[in-house]
Parts: sequence; structure tokens; C-alpha cells
Amino acid sequence: MSNLTIGYAAMLEQFHPTDIIEYSQYAEENGFSGVMAADHFQPWVPQQGQSAFVWNVLSALGERTRGDIGPGVTAPTFRWHPAMVAQASATLAAMYPGRHWLGLGSGEALNEHIMGQYWPEAPERINRMFEAIDIIKKLFNASLAGKDVKHQGQFYKMESTRLWTMPEVAPEILVATAGPVTAKRAGKHADGLITVGAPLEKIEMLFGKFADGAREVGRDPEAMPKVLQIHMSWAPTDEEALRNAMVEWPNGGMKFPKADIRSPFEFEQMAKLVRPEDFEGRMVISSDPDKHREHIQKFVDLGFDRIYLHNVGRNQKEWIDVFGREVLPKLKR
Repeated sequence: MSNLTIGYAAMLEQFHPTDIIEYSQYAEENGFSGVMAADHFQPWVPQQGQSAFVWNVLSALGERTRGDIGPGVTAPTFRWHPAMVAQASATLAAMYPGRHWLGLGSGEALNEHIMGQYWPEAPERINRMFEAIDIIKKLFNASLAGKDVKHQGQFYKMESTRLWTMPEVAPEILVATAGPVTAKRAGKHADGLITVGAPLEKIEMLFGKFADGAREVGRDPEAMPKVLQIHMSWAPTDEEALRNAMVEWPNGGMKFPKADIRSPFEFEQMAKLVRPEDFEGRMVISSDPDKHREHIQKFVDLGFDRIYLHNVGRNQKEWIDVFGREVLPKLKR
């Protein structure tokens, strides 16, 4: 799998952090390359039951694993001032050189509303994210040069400062996107993109917009990482795989924007409306590892460099065993 890595998507919404560490180690022992860990303040639905602090878990992963580690994704916009995200990321990269990447998104009310601020519509959230990226990049670049930097923008202020603990090379910044405008801006301002499994024609469109943005500022989009997270449900039987999807990850069958919903208990009520057919085209639910492999291979063929897999059931070690043996070795660039 030259230039292709398959990592483990660690869902802090579902598992206690000590279990996440154990599963991540086990995944690495079975051929997975690294870990994408979710930054959530709350789970999607109460059934998932957890929501640990991502930066603590990433630090522990740095000690207990050898592969890449990054938040998939954190929002440097409401719970966090961008400077704090920059400091957390720079520290992790200094501790584990060459292993840490910084995944950023525009945020969801489920996690960000706790600050009690006005919750803006999507265009403002996206503008906030790109201003935050500007601050983070300023801090990375100035700090590496041994200089202070300040910022006065539409949404954020930062007085003169620098990051005093820095890696030799700043972490790459990957922007989560599912829309064309954000994808194009990511091509201009970020080092790469992150997205989730979607119809192939939509992914191709996002790649095209991302490439347009990169070329506008003289960058080579082919040299910029394209990262994917895929949710799936595998179990020894189709019936169990479907049950896991319906009970543990009903949000995967919700065909509407979720960024404005504030409570896991609201999602729980919406989950009662989810039917098995709602997962079609959104998530493979099957006991057949080959069906999952064929689905993943389509995204490999499309040009993704790094793919992180999330099995929605509680059967993590069993799934890691099967995929490490029957799926990962058969994926081809």
C-alpha cells in the first residue's frame, strides 16, 4: 500500500479513554497505521455513553503507540481560542516529532453550545474557522522564527505572543469539509483536507474545488494530503451488524444537517425515526469483510492518502482481528 495508510478512528463518544488506548494499541499491532481521535464534549446519543478530553487521550496514545495521532476534528472557534489549539498541537508535535497532525472543523452545537454564546449559521462558523487557521499559522510560523505575533480580526484578538514550546516542523493543518466553498478555501489556507464517506461524485467535486484553491495560490494539490474517515458496521452476522448500527450509531442514518442540534437527548428522540434503509449509501452494514473492502477500495482508487476506519459496534477487538487479517492487506493503491 505505497503512499496509503489505513488508521483506526477512535470514538471517544463510545468508549472509556483507557479502552480507547487499549483498542488503539491493538489496532496498531494488527496493521493499522495510526489514530484519529474524536473531539467531542458530548456523545451523539446517550447510548454511546462517553466523551473524554481528546488532548489527554492523544498524549497517552503518543506514549503507547508509534503511528500518527491527531484530532479528527477539533473546532478552534468557540470552546477554544485558536491560540490554545495552537499551543496544544505544538506541544504534542514537540513531544512526538513527525507523528501529529492537526484536524480542524467549524464546530457543532452539540459540543460548542456549552459556552452559552450565540450560535451562528454555517457561513459565519466557516469564516471563524478560517480566521482561527490564520492565527494558528501565524503562531506556528512566528514561533519557529523566534518572534512574537499578534492578531486583530473580525472574530478574534490576540496580543503579542509566541509559542515557547515548538517542534522543529509545525504540524500539518487538515481542514474538515463537506462543501465546495470550504473545500476551495481549504486548498488555499490549509495543508490538506479531511472528509467523511460520501457518494463518490461528491468526493470528486470536493477534490476538484480543493485543487482549484491550491493552484490559485501556487500550491500542488497532488502533494497535499487527502484524509477520509469511514463509518461502518461489521459483526459476525448481518443481523448483529444492523443492530449495532441502529443502537450504537443511529446518527449515521440521519440524512439531515446535525450542526445545530444541542443535546444527545434530542438526537435520541430523532434516532427513533431512523430506519435500516436510512443507512443505504451512507454506511456499509454487513458481516462480509469483502463488502467492506470493496467499499474502502473505491475511496483508495479515488485518491485518498490516509483512511481511518470506525466500526460502530462494541466489538472492536473482534473487528480489528478480522480487518487486520482480511481487509487491510488486500487494499491496493
